[in-house]
Amino acid sequence: MDNILSLNKKLKLEDFDLSSDDFELASDSQKENFISKAPSTSYFQDAKRRLKANKVAMVSLGFLIIIFIFAFLGPLFVEGDYTTQFRGDENLFPCLKYPFGTDKLGRNIMVRTMYGTRVSLIVGVFASLIVLIIGTIYGSISGYFGGKVDAVMMRILDLIYSIPDVLVVILLSIGISQPLKSYVNSSTSEFANKVGVLGPALISIFIAFALLYWVGMARIIRGQVLMLKKQEFVTAVEALGGSKRRIIRRHLFPNCIGQVIVMTAMQIPSAIFLESFLSFLGIGVSAPMTSLGALAADALGGIYSYAYRLIIPSLILSLMILSLNLFADGLRDALDPRLKK
Repeated sequence: MDNILSLNKKLKLEDFDLSSDDFELASDSQKENFISKAPSTSYFQDAKRRLKANKVAMVSLGFLIIIFIFAFLGPLFVEGDYTTQFRGDENLFPCLKYPFGTDKLGRNIMVRTMYGTRVSLIVGVFASLIVLIIGTIYGSISGYFGGKVDAVMMRILDLIYSIPDVLVVILLSIGISQPLKSYVNSSTSEFANKVGVLGPALISIFIAFALLYWVGMARIIRGQVLMLKKQEFVTAVEALGGSKRRIIRRHLFPNCIGQVIVMTAMQIPSAIFLESFLSFLGIGVSAPMTSLGALAADALGGIYSYAYRLIIPSLILSLMILSLNLFADGLRDALDPRLKK
């Protein structure tokens, strides 16, 4: 005890070399620097980082960008369009003037491939948007209201799911073909011209997607809404008097956006493949408009002499669908919150 008291006497405040500045609070600039150094990334920023780290998805995105430039910007730098015939240049093999050669009518196959790729991409995107709109609305309503409403709406989904989709497209194409031709021939409007260019088969594809292909999207959204509507923030909005429409539009749907993006991205290659398949069978786009499937069908007549005419559109179609699927897989992994570290 005597040793402790003697030590206290020897210690003085000056020995610690402390001043009043050492006890002051941090300044505002220091606080800002400290806060700025703290890691704060949003959900989509973190998903973007993980998507960039996925090399397969990035390579697929690069291929998609190249295909997009080829389809939409390529025709600006070449002579003619998909209907232009170059007399005296029929059935040419690939050369400097015609990198993909020409067909039996003297049309530039590279230009027709550009327009065919454009048609396939447009069909895929618009069909996916139709699926997105109908599926999210239907699934959100079914999941949020639940009970008898959900049971009836799910039985309707089961009924729609049992309908053969390709058969519906073929029947619709046959059924609306004559009325569509009569409308196009009797009208001089710009809309009638666009409808005539698309043809009954493409319009049938859009109708079929509006009738049938949104079932998968609706099921996914319904499952997400069933899980989210039990969360505390939904209960709080209901207690504050929020309408059901506002809850679905402002609170439930935004929390399903990750699944919506992934499902939409995965729907695009399915729509492209369906359109190419129908065009290959001869019930796709109407001539002289073309698509990748129609180009492959046209090449069957000279497959032994001009095999490249079949290889080129098939290769572009395969690369496009493969890139879309791989990018959609990477997008799914990036947007999956369970993979967030």
